[in-house]
Amino acid sequence: MVPITHKSNTLRKAIAQAIVRVSKPETILAIRNRTVPKGDVLECARVAGLFAAKRTADMIPDCHPLPIEYTAVSYTLGELELYIQVEIHTIYKTGVEVEAMHAASVVALTAYDMLKPIDKGVSIEQIKLLEKKGGKSDRNAALGSPRNAAIVVCSDSLAAGKGEDRSGERIRELLLEGGLTVVEKRIVADEVSAIQEAARFFVGQGIDLLIFTGGTGLSPRDCTPEALEPLLDRRILGIEEAIRAYGQQRMPTAMLSRSLAGQIAETLVLALPGSPAGAAEGIQAVFPAILHAFVVMEGARHEG
Repeated sequence: MVPITHKSNTLRKAIAQAIVRVSKPETILAIRNRTVPKGDVLECARVAGLFAAKRTADMIPDCHPLPIEYTAVSYTLGELELYIQVEIHTIYKTGVEVEAMHAASVVALTAYDMLKPIDKGVSIEQIKLLEKKGGKSDRNAALGSPRNAAIVVCSDSLAAGKGEDRSGERIRELLLEGGLTVVEKRIVADEVSAIQEAARFFVGQGIDLLIFTGGTGLSPRDCTPEALEPLLDRRILGIEEAIRAYGQQRMPTAMLSRSLAGQIAETLVLALPGSPAGAAEGIQAVFPAILHAFVVMEGARHEG
């Protein structure tokens, strides 16, 4: 299965449909009047759909087992059609599109099985997804115009030319994947003055997103939060909490990180851990939802 451990839980919804077409109006009448010999078609098929929604991962090899938190099966009767809709909700890391389509198909198959003794012309048509919400594409659509970013790597050893920067490069990869333009990556020593100078420079350049990596731990030289906090116009504690909570689920020592988030003028500033894994998790914890901050900030400017 495709790995989803890097994703965060969000509310996911999906609506799927299936159409059962019959060959004579009497069949629809029998469904409506609950006179089909095998029983109440709508109710039996609904129950089958509920079971199917919860067992999708057992049937489809690449589907992840996930908590189904709401399932609704609804019907519309036409002249020669039984229209089926299945809506499913979950709060999880991946969507429920396949679960909704699987449930709709089983509802349709159950109806077919119950109707075939009285109508040899029954068919199943148009099993398809009608709507989904809560996924990455859904969030990206509301994030506004493209954004640029700069990365500052805080490390004494890298500033001295020793070693290879992996954290900054990993952040660059994730930002590019997220559709951002990375204008520059800079390496500075773990010095308050150097960190503040980099922050002032990139804010002056009008960078949308400024990410620092390194210097957020507890060693004597870790000073990135101390350097940045006096420059912030405001801190954004929710982002910090989200980063730490995400990391804590994956590594118990994440609670020791002093990741920081805030705003300087129109620039959103993040300070993330210096390890490649910690830096990547910091990005994964808040992207792409964090970009909604720019939509809010732009709205505030227009209102003002």
